[in-house]
Amino acid sequence: MKSYIPTINISPLLNSNFNSLMAKNTIKKIEKACIDIGFFQVIGHGIDIKEINNVCKIGNKFFNSSDDNKNKLAPKKWIKKNKNIYRGYFPNSVNGKEGLDLGDLQIKPHNLKKYKSRYIEYLDLTKSFNKPSIASLSNYYDNIFSLSEILFKGIIKLYKKNMKISNQAFSRKKTLSTLRFNYYPNQTKPVEISKQDGVALGCETHVDSGVFTVLYQDKKGGLQVQNRNNKKWYDVPFNKKALIINTGLALEYLSKGKFKATNHRVLWNKSTRLSVPFFFEPSHDFKMNINFLNSKKYSKKGQIYEKFLNQSLKKFIEYQR
Repeated sequence: MKSYIPTINISPLLNSNFNSLMAKNTIKKIEKACIDIGFFQVIGHGIDIKEINNVCKIGNKFFNSSDDNKNKLAPKKWIKKNKNIYRGYFPNSVNGKEGLDLGDLQIKPHNLKKYKSRYIEYLDLTKSFNKPSIASLSNYYDNIFSLSEILFKGIIKLYKKNMKISNQAFSRKKTLSTLRFNYYPNQTKPVEISKQDGVALGCETHVDSGVFTVLYQDKKGGLQVQNRNNKKWYDVPFNKKALIINTGLALEYLSKGKFKATNHRVLWNKSTRLSVPFFFEPSHDFKMNINFLNSKKYSKKGQIYEKFLNQSLKKFIEYQR
């Protein structure tokens, strides 16, 4: 049976030369998937499956460590003595799943003061991780960020825009991009019962805030996507070689609704499950120009992304801090 979620080989884009016929055809496939569905899987993405599996092992080891070890990275809301508010670990008592939010690992105490945003924080991972694990996490963040940039530049190329827009929108250390680990424990009860079809959920129906989300889900699966037209739900099948991409509210806003954010959810599963999404988000001070795909020249007018994100996060219980 053909999957509702298309799989696209993006290897023609990896050299960042978007002018070849294969590259142009690949970008067209990405555009179609974004417009029609809002979700697609990518293979040929250049990130070694061994690296992905290693990052998953690091995540699982962290969530299976002691509460004391995890709470060293918990935000101030849960552990009063800690200074971090936005980044770090949150317990499953919040919304049925445990999570770990990592910002740009290039942020260090010596350069933190340069970036005046509530969402840019230094998180001392040495409190809970060994050095090899931190190096692996940092390398994975770099690789996923680069992959996300390639996808975004492909969209820019499609609309014959200046590639410098990507550099303006996504400046390392200034972006609010987040590498998150979601760990679903043995949930004794669903987080939500869908009002639409009565299905038990382990993660509520929602859309993402950023431009793209790049996700790796483990073989338990459980992720579902809603068809915007008939409102039916479709499984996103597990593919150990693939990364799942979906569009978010920021891209919908920038494209004046051409690339819509799509509802998705996770089915209730009584066994443990790990997913590793990367939320590709603009720089905190990026001006959200709504004529992004339609104007000949990028305008610096528009809502600042940090304010846009702040409004979007209000719907998530785990960010009510």
